[in-house]
Amino acid sequence: MSHFAKVVDGIVVQVIVAEQDFVDTQEGTWVQTSYNTRGGIHYSPETGEPDGGVALRKNYAGIGYTYDAARDAFIPPQSYPSWNLNENTCLWEAPVAYPDDGIYDWNEDTQQWDEVTI
Repeated sequence: MSHFAKVVDGIVVQVIVAEQDFVDTQEGTWVQTSYNTRGGIHYSPETGEPDGGVALRKNYAGIGYTYDAARDAFIPPQSYPSWNLNENTCLWEAPVAYPDDGIYDWNEDTQQWDEVTI
């Protein structure tokens, strides 16, 4: 079994697990997606570590994602207006790197990461 995304006008509207033979009988555009792919890297389902497998279409498809046929990639919705698309991973990135010393939340008004106090 594989995962497939139904794409309407470039937007993912449904994701299913099915055999290719079944998908071939369905109306519309269906594009295979890999549950273990994120940012152009395939991860082991057992360890969560990169495993060198085929990274299919940059990212696992989700409802509301864009399927970019030219890039042959699924792109998640843009997190914030200031974030930029990384052309290699097809993921959105903040204009300021995430700090590595705590938990932070993006502040679109200040264009900075605000530390979260727990």
